[in-house]
Amino acid sequence: PAGSMAPPQPLLLLLLAVLGRPLLGAPGQGAGTWARFARLPYPQDQLFLQDTFPDGFLWGAGSAAYQTEGGWQQGGKGASVWDTFTHRPTTPAGSVPPGPMGGDVASDSYNNVFRDIEGLRRLGVSHYRFSLAWARLMPNGTAPINPAGLAHYGQLLSRLRALGIEPVVTLYHWDLPQGLQDAFGGWTSPVLPELFRNYAELCFRHFGGQVRYWLTMDNPYVVAWHGYGTGRLPPGVQGGPRLGYRAAHHLLQAHAKVWHLYNDHFRPTQKGKVSIALSSHWIKPQHMTEKNIKECQKSLDFVLGWFAKPIFIDGDYPESMRSNLSSLLPEFSEDDKKYIKGTADFFALSFGATLSFQLLDSHMKFQQLESISLRQLLYWISNEYNNPPVFIVENSWFVSGSTKRDDAKYIYYLKKFIMETLKAIRYDGVNVFGYTVWSLLDGFEWHRGYSIRRGLFYVDFQSHDKKLMPKSSVLFYQKLIEKNGFPPLPENQPVTGFFPCGFAWGTVDNYIQVDTTPAQFLDPNVYVWDVRQTKKLIKVDGVFTSKRKRHCVDFAAIRLQISLLQEMRVTHFHFSLKWSLILPLGNLSLINHTLVHYYQCFASELLRVNITPVVALWQPMAENQELPTSLAKYGAWENPETIQAFVEYARFCFASLGDHVKFWITMNEPSVKNLTYTAGHNLLKAHAKAWHLYDKEFRRSQKGKISIALQADWVEPACPFSRNDQEVADRILEFDIGWLAEPIFGNGDYPHVMRAWLHQRNSVDLYNFHLPSFSEDEKKLIQGSFDFFALSHYTTTLVGWEKEDALKYDHYLEVQMINDITWLRSPSRAAVVPWGLRKVLKWVKSKYGDVPVYVMANGIDDDQNVVHDKLRVYYIQNYINEALKAYALDNVNLQGYFVYSFNDKTAPKYGLYSYVANRYEPKPSMKHYREIIDNNGFPGPDTAEVLCPEENALCPECHFFRTRKSLLAFISFIFVAFIVTIFFITYYSKRVERRYK
Repeated sequence: PAGSMAPPQPLLLLLLAVLGRPLLGAPGQGAGTWARFARLPYPQDQLFLQDTFPDGFLWGAGSAAYQTEGGWQQGGKGASVWDTFTHRPTTPAGSVPPGPMGGDVASDSYNNVFRDIEGLRRLGVSHYRFSLAWARLMPNGTAPINPAGLAHYGQLLSRLRALGIEPVVTLYHWDLPQGLQDAFGGWTSPVLPELFRNYAELCFRHFGGQVRYWLTMDNPYVVAWHGYGTGRLPPGVQGGPRLGYRAAHHLLQAHAKVWHLYNDHFRPTQKGKVSIALSSHWIKPQHMTEKNIKECQKSLDFVLGWFAKPIFIDGDYPESMRSNLSSLLPEFSEDDKKYIKGTADFFALSFGATLSFQLLDSHMKFQQLESISLRQLLYWISNEYNNPPVFIVENSWFVSGSTKRDDAKYIYYLKKFIMETLKAIRYDGVNVFGYTVWSLLDGFEWHRGYSIRRGLFYVDFQSHDKKLMPKSSVLFYQKLIEKNGFPPLPENQPVTGFFPCGFAWGTVDNYIQVDTTPAQFLDPNVYVWDVRQTKKLIKVDGVFTSKRKRHCVDFAAIRLQISLLQEMRVTHFHFSLKWSLILPLGNLSLINHTLVHYYQCFASELLRVNITPVVALWQPMAENQELPTSLAKYGAWENPETIQAFVEYARFCFASLGDHVKFWITMNEPSVKNLTYTAGHNLLKAHAKAWHLYDKEFRRSQKGKISIALQADWVEPACPFSRNDQEVADRILEFDIGWLAEPIFGNGDYPHVMRAWLHQRNSVDLYNFHLPSFSEDEKKLIQGSFDFFALSHYTTTLVGWEKEDALKYDHYLEVQMINDITWLRSPSRAAVVPWGLRKVLKWVKSKYGDVPVYVMANGIDDDQNVVHDKLRVYYIQNYINEALKAYALDNVNLQGYFVYSFNDKTAPKYGLYSYVANRYEPKPSMKHYREIIDNNGFPGPDTAEVLCPEENALCPECHFFRTRKSLLAFISFIFVAFIVTIFFITYYSKRVERRYK
């Protein structure tokens, strides 16, 4: 029910289970994936899942030989196709850039086995995936065998065993010996499957006793299509589709040979498992039509199904490939099909930027849209291939090659993928038993060279010793492994309890609907109704009635708005005056008395129904910042004369409206993003002077309170383990909030952090951003010019210091904006982060003491046509609950909360009331908010109800009578007159009877 806590996770799991878990699959059954995920409950399904992975879940990291080993000419190693390809003076367009670096040295893992093992020990992983370099064990791809290669991998396996780390070994990760390419044409030759079998037999005999998980090869799609079709990657053969499909045919045969070899000769003694690492993208339909969904299914068939269906289903290619490719696709004999079918003990999946997206040919999307949803891909695999056990053997994203230690972007992609894996297990019933982050350390990133990084550990490729330096992602992954996922934390759990008596529950309308159209009762003309012909009212010329005095009830717009507020049951209503309309010339020479009267009426009508008006003198808007044109034209807040103009305007408003308004805001949400330092300086002085004016001349008689309302979105360090990111977050908070708050609520001057930073920037980079200084008298004037701390809070942002994305980097403040892609977001992409409100409230308390605090605006946009207001319901529920935590647990002196916004007419998509066809309709979020107001918080089974003194005598039924006093008085008069009349009638009737007797 509204106002109660969110449903427990087991209930949500049950709800999702009802919507359908994977059944035993068959080719084509995966097509139901898109429809299923389109109907999951929103926003619950998109929330971060606080839960742990099953016991025994495997956590690991991986690497590939060519990417990290280096030592390309050490220890008798032969050349691979990648060595040859990267040493070419020119390479095909769009492929890896030429140059001496390539993987010649890379991370130099060949000479640093103990270094890499120490990194694994530090992470606490259960397994390590690495590949064997075929050319290091067999320099020419066939005999003779290289003893140094055997010794190298033997040493690595022994160290892993000593630490209890399970090796997951890939036999072939793209680095085919160049000798096989030269002698046979590589994978286009039918000889290669048998040669690969011989190489695998060598590996099984020498290393099989220490290996439980084998992968025959990695991503055969890339090898076949880009190695032999497009030529983008080694060996660079531009043979077109026919050659690409032939190479894939032989790769499948080679895999099957190796699986049968292990199954027949090594499994009984070594008791291991063998599979093949397949990579895939995910794709979503442009429109949810049957045709588009079929195209999505085809896209997955052409990339993943190309290899997965023969192995996991029936030994043959997908029907969509057979029907579309005709003679291009080789044929399997019936014996081949039987031989290939079932040649995997688990489904080994790779999913990430490089393999799943950057190397995906655009025509294989079939005009549909790529997506990075690992969860949906896992569900599709489960449905399409008989719910196999899935081992994620490669997954991550990438950061810029210039990023060193604080890899926030990498962390949040990792967090997203791991969370989606957890949801696939818990919500969708997919049998995932292990996860491998890619990669252990920075290395050579194939066609991207060294322009990106994917390692948990940083490697300086220019250094001699190639030390591993842990990035922030190491700490993130390490803690995740320790906790086996994301266990629920106490601070993330909702609380029950109540807000204090007299708590201000409100809503906001930046500018109320002003309609000064006179009511029909003020029209002095006389009309005749033409009932025979026109059926209309006809004005009688020259005939007038006497005029009556205007009354507030004449404004129909006021009555309507107040009735809606009464329905909501708020105690306060916050709106802003329009300075530019009240004083069009910026001074008292021209006053809009009609508008002033409308505001007076609105405030008095609010008071009549026990709703407190909270009125802002000025709120900046796009056009002229909502300043009178004369002030906007001559510098706006840059001009010191605006200060005195504001004070005169404030005096007029206090005098005109002060009898009805006891809760003033001088300036509402002045945008620091659009303020110059001079403008901010003048704005602060104007606020302080207006505050002192009220304090000295109006407070005693009007008994109100006054302050400024600042926007205070929370700023969180992107890497929670990074001191540099914390410094950036602290700096941004001072520039965003402290700039205007510190002079008023603090020491009377700008934040020290702000002054120090500007001094540094001006001296180092020759900037000329001058932050003005206050005189001692001005400091005394501004300091303490408040009665409460009013803030608006909407969202939370992440910041870091490492430059990653130039479009989101602020050079002046040296801050990188980061996205946590696991956060729920609104249609406008605003992040929904409820705990950010609690953090900003705690920050205000820590900075400025036990000041009374009001959350003057808090809200989110939503697309009610799609999600039926559910996002706003979730937002209000959870943000208010975090406000309760701040009050009850952190002792923040919180005295009020206002939802933004009142209705969609004045704030489209943000309103608690929709506005369609000239009618206001309450949304579910309004009713939800009303129930929280009625409960004054979140009652629970163990929370004692608090009876507020002023509410003890009140009841919901009394509301009808309290708001209709005039009507009741009139009814009472009629009733008394009726009684008196009856009395006199009875009395005189009896006298008449006695007289006649």
